[in-house]
Order: sequence, then C-alpha cells, then structure tokens
Amino acid sequence: MQIDINLTSKVPIYVQIIDQIKHMIATGDLRPDDQLTTVRKLATELRVNFNTVARAYRILDEEGLISTQHGRGTYILPHPSEENGERLRRQDLKWLTRHYLNEAALLGYSAEEVSTIINNYINLWEESGSPPTEHEN
Repeated sequence: MQIDINLTSKVPIYVQIIDQIKHMIATGDLRPDDQLTTVRKLATELRVNFNTVARAYRILDEEGLISTQHGRGTYILPHPSEENGERLRRQDLKWLTRHYLNEAALLGYSAEEVSTIINNYINLWEESGSPPTEHEN
C-alpha cells in the first residue's frame, strides 16, 4: 500500500491518508479482505505520529470501509452498496480534483489559469465524446 503525504499541503495529514485509501478502494487497488498496513508501521513509514494514522483508520472504520479486528489486523470491508459505491466514486473524483489543484498551486498557477485550461479540455471532451488525449492542446 503506497501512501504519499504532502507536508506542504493545507490538507491535514489524516485526511490525506483517508483520501488515498478511499481512492485505492475506488480504483480497485485495495479489494475486500485486503489487509492494511498496521497503524504503527504506516506511521513509521510516513514519519508521522501514530495517533494521526489511528485517527484516519478510525474514521474509515466509522464510515464502514474498513474493519479492525484486534489481534488480526485491519481489513477492507466488502464493497459498499451501489449507493455507497457511487458516493465513493464521487469522493474519488473530488480527491483527484483536489490533488490536481494542489499540485497546480504548488507550481504557481493561478485559479484563473487552471480554470481556463480545465474548461478548454471539458469543451473538447463534450465536442468529441471522449476525454482529450495528451496530444491535444
């Protein structure tokens, strides 16, 4: 399980962990019954406080996405209902969008510059019926 933390982001670290685990569930990188890295090990790998990872896991547990079984580990729960699955897809799209916007901001782009480019690509997508390729300007 690969989680990358952006220490310069305004998004709290525990939220970054939650968002990335939700993204991995939504994309199928994490499947039902997959075991997550232990809280202690993930905290060590990310070089963050144990309580930060524990908070992220607790929230994911409360949302019904994971289950911690004392003495056995933490596991991804079976896929949520169709309604929850759609909610998870939307959350994943929001995560992708926030990630993109944060990266653009770190590179010094203004909201107006980003909006112009995104709108141009959305227009191309609507006109052609498929998302633009990397070769389309």
